[in-house]
Amino acid sequence: MLKKSRSVLTSTCTLTFSLPSSTLDGPVSVVGTFNDWTPGAHPLRRRSNGTVSTSVKVPVGTTVRFRYLGEHGRWFDDADADEITVDGSVVLV
Repeated sequence: MLKKSRSVLTSTCTLTFSLPSSTLDGPVSVVGTFNDWTPGAHPLRRRSNGTVSTSVKVPVGTTVRFRYLGEHGRWFDDADADEITVDGSVVLV
């Protein structure tokens, strides 16, 4: 699940990346244009509701490209993204 929360006061948007923990076989991080594609910079943390998630703030009007990086270097995309391309998931903020 991908959630967008816009702040009118700061002209930013918080993107929350969330996945069901039952579908994962190890640690996962989200990498993309917001962190210079740095693995491990935004790891998904376990939540009490059975998911893993993390959030990032980006300026409103930004096009964010991202992918998830899982165990053993496995890359995967988010079905809830606005678009999925050969380069990964795309979200228009």
